[in-house]
Amino acid sequence: MTAEYKVNGAVAVITLNNPPVNGLGHSTRSAIVESMKQALDNDAVKAIVITGAGKAFSGGADIKEFNSPKALAEPTLHTVINVVESSTKPVVAAIHTVCMGGGLELALGCHYRVASAGAQIALPEVKLGILPGAGGTQRLPRVLGLEMALNMIVSGNPVPSEKLAKTALFNEMIEGDLLEGAIAFANKVADTRPLPKVRDMKVDYPNYEAFLQFSRNTVKAMAGPFPAPLKCVEAVAASVTKKFDDGLAYERQLFVDLVQTTESKALRHAFFGERAASKVPDVPEDTPTRPIKSAAVIGAGTMGGGIAMNFANAGIPVQILEMKQEALDKGLATIRKNYENTLKKGKLTQEKFDQRISLITGTLSYEEIGQADIVVEAVFEDIGVKEQVFKKLDEVMKQGAILASNTSTLDVDKIASFTKRPQDVIGLHFFSPANVMKLLEIVRGAKTGKDVLATSLQLSKKIKKTGVVSGVCDGFIGNRMIEQYSRQAGFLLEEGALPEQVDKAIEKFGFAMGPFRMGDLAGNDIGWYIRKRRYVEKPEVTYSKTADLLCEMGRFGQKTSAGWYDYKPGDRKPYPSQVVNDMIIKHSADLGIERRKISDEEIVQRLVFALVNEGAQILDEGIAMRASDIDMVYLTGYGFPLFRGGPMFYADTVGLPSVVMTMEKFAKGRHGEAWKPAPLLAKLAAEGKTFN
Repeated sequence: MTAEYKVNGAVAVITLNNPPVNGLGHSTRSAIVESMKQALDNDAVKAIVITGAGKAFSGGADIKEFNSPKALAEPTLHTVINVVESSTKPVVAAIHTVCMGGGLELALGCHYRVASAGAQIALPEVKLGILPGAGGTQRLPRVLGLEMALNMIVSGNPVPSEKLAKTALFNEMIEGDLLEGAIAFANKVADTRPLPKVRDMKVDYPNYEAFLQFSRNTVKAMAGPFPAPLKCVEAVAASVTKKFDDGLAYERQLFVDLVQTTESKALRHAFFGERAASKVPDVPEDTPTRPIKSAAVIGAGTMGGGIAMNFANAGIPVQILEMKQEALDKGLATIRKNYENTLKKGKLTQEKFDQRISLITGTLSYEEIGQADIVVEAVFEDIGVKEQVFKKLDEVMKQGAILASNTSTLDVDKIASFTKRPQDVIGLHFFSPANVMKLLEIVRGAKTGKDVLATSLQLSKKIKKTGVVSGVCDGFIGNRMIEQYSRQAGFLLEEGALPEQVDKAIEKFGFAMGPFRMGDLAGNDIGWYIRKRRYVEKPEVTYSKTADLLCEMGRFGQKTSAGWYDYKPGDRKPYPSQVVNDMIIKHSADLGIERRKISDEEIVQRLVFALVNEGAQILDEGIAMRASDIDMVYLTGYGFPLFRGGPMFYADTVGLPSVVMTMEKFAKGRHGEAWKPAPLLAKLAAEGKTFN
């Protein structure tokens, strides 16, 4: 059963038992109603306690049932709350550890609530682009007051129970055994009548109109393209301006409207996409993993330092290996400076600062890192350099250590072949800055052991990354796709656009940064190095020469104070560059191209659909396991707008037949060969299907 029923003296105890967080799925809801009926039919029972087994009171809706008929089947959560609220015997919610979403709404439907300290209390629905739909926006303001309830509902962030101890949300904070305390409390109130109901309370807030107007203005400015935060304000406003039942009906209407929005669908897609990414069909969840109690990083540059910080942040001691003392000192000093900045901003305590610094040590000797459980190589992106490193690691690392490469484009199978233990080799591609960016591309080689893959997925969670598994190919998922995006950006320059127009169009679409600002930030010389390799390996693939001409001018980006844009000392703001724009216009003339006016719409379509087409190819080849994995790569590693759900989800919302028609139009222009639809895209469009 997903809820257990026991009688303890005159008190019936209903314990939700649907691991991991006692989600309120259909069977749990039915079991609560059934147990309530049993308790009400038993004359010996004077009061009822509802609590949760294991590590939660209840985390709310059961995500496994999202978007399925079960989610709306009777008894709905509304029905369950009605049964509890209209009970003729007092119902006490005994809250611990986690009480969120529908779980908190259920507790608010009880007559009394007792809690232990440290329970996380939240209505996090806004993070899925919706709002609490089972009375949360109407009942929470009645117990917490308008301002505190509004802040919790609009932010969706959890608040520890002890911070709410003095409010009407809790009748008592229980020290010691929660269930014992709850039963004692239930016995104490067993005969109290009338039974208190949250719905009967009034929201008292002097001059609420001014406060609500101020809230609307603030939330509107912060919510950007997402409609849910503002709708949360409107729903909470109804708790003051409408009768309870009218407020409930209004909340329901807003909830139904929001569920249908593309923004909410995109957020829910991302929510499920993140969970799906850690599941690999041929690697069962009970695959044994290797313990990771210590780590080593080869290279103390920007990347190596950032990777080391991830381990230290997770409490894992890490050694950084460099060839020269000077490089090592510089790397360790940069790490210390990064932590000092976080400390100054108040985002880190002195104790945590000292702890993290103490976990990172440096060495110049390979022998010293031999006992680490995992080693991540972050040296120059050149196969010859990688070969030297991996041959050395094969010599010195203990048996069973994981040998990982942070390569962004090179062949992981080739790297594994430099060792006598290819089963221990995996790609762990971090994104810059590695201590900030959420994405970790986990590249599975042909011989990578299943335990190594399972350990890497587990580690990604421990270091707070979204791990996405990729097969081996040039550029893996993210960089292979971004190359097509960058190629289109280059062609747009030849045909009539300038860097600023391209960047502004894609930033207006919602990207954090356009391709040319991104190039300046990452260093244009990196792309140049890769293109030089491409000219030899894939002479049939064409590129615009504008980026090469830019690099020949020594304009590598922010690090040289000049890239696609000009930069002033100490100022990262990009200023359009006349020199660069003249170079681009001259290059078009040299190619005999008559420049034309290009619309922002064309810029966005060419950049985004180039991603989509390559993504479809990657899916077809089995490099990515599912379309949502590609979306996770782009949402967490490339600044793709969250409210659009990632490139593949965005293509689904546009409609794949529509995407293919637009591509056919582009195929008639210059470099039309780039617009041949990938077989999977053509097939899905013809069948009227979607990627997700």
